[in-house]
Amino acid sequence: MRVVFMGTPDFAVPALKALVGAGYPVVGVVTQPDRPKGRGKKIQPSPVKQAALHMGLPVLQPVRVRDAAFVEQLKQLEPEVIVVAAFGQILPPSILHLPPRRCINIHASLLPRYRGAAPIHRAIMNGERETGVTIMLMDEGLDTGDILLQQAVAIGEADNAGALHDRLALLGAELLLQTLNLLKRGCLHARPQEDSFATYAPPLTREDEIIDWERPARDLYNQIRGLDPWPGARTWWGEQVLKVWRAGVKEEAAPKGALPGQVIAGGEEVVVATGRGCLSLQEVQLQGGRRLPVAEFLRGHPLAPGTVLGRSKGGCHS
Repeated sequence: MRVVFMGTPDFAVPALKALVGAGYPVVGVVTQPDRPKGRGKKIQPSPVKQAALHMGLPVLQPVRVRDAAFVEQLKQLEPEVIVVAAFGQILPPSILHLPPRRCINIHASLLPRYRGAAPIHRAIMNGERETGVTIMLMDEGLDTGDILLQQAVAIGEADNAGALHDRLALLGAELLLQTLNLLKRGCLHARPQEDSFATYAPPLTREDEIIDWERPARDLYNQIRGLDPWPGARTWWGEQVLKVWRAGVKEEAAPKGALPGQVIAGGEEVVVATGRGCLSLQEVQLQGGRRLPVAEFLRGHPLAPGTVLGRSKGGCHS
């Protein structure tokens, strides 16, 4: 079965490696153009491009997949199936209907829940206890195609987005091979999604990173781990951004009169009052610095009880 693979970030790499390892002829790998990354903004290839070149696979990097010249290039490869994993561009009908065995997508949620760009982050941020991977036939909607295979995964209490991402990427590769094997044998039966149960996972915004100390501690804990290792939850300490990478929930109420965002304990531990309960900061990063366990951070940056983190809704620092 001739395969064209379309993907860009780390999430897609295990699936590409699984295809090659299983002996599928990958006749082309399509990924996003090289982009500037990191502090130095150096032009870098995507993780999928790096993996493809390492395996000696031909790489295509169209600026727009809907351009007629690229669609014609894709036709010349004569793929029987196109596998898509976090590619980053919407496929036009001219590509969706090109391969005889259709376009198959690996999506990191239990569809129809968490359709969209950020299903892993959003599931953790919303406090979900379960997510999974769905292999689906692609159509012209946003993750609305018929389901081929699906498998659930528990979200652990301490899981962050990075840990869950890695587990789901490996599961996606495994389910992909199962799907193609069943497809070859004619044993696969697609089922439509129940649109009435659909929820959405829109792309992360800068606002999603801001810690609102008036929210309950449990919600903030989920937000922090859902944004680790990227892009990170943040608050303000005076005029500087303070990122919070790890935290713990303390269910006991803050002392009477404590403001949301107010440090109520310092020393070897930083405990902050929230809208309900308290949050224990465990790993932080001050603007321009590096991630540090809070005990190490406090040796160079004393954070005294009474300090109020964050800023008011009007934009002024608290």
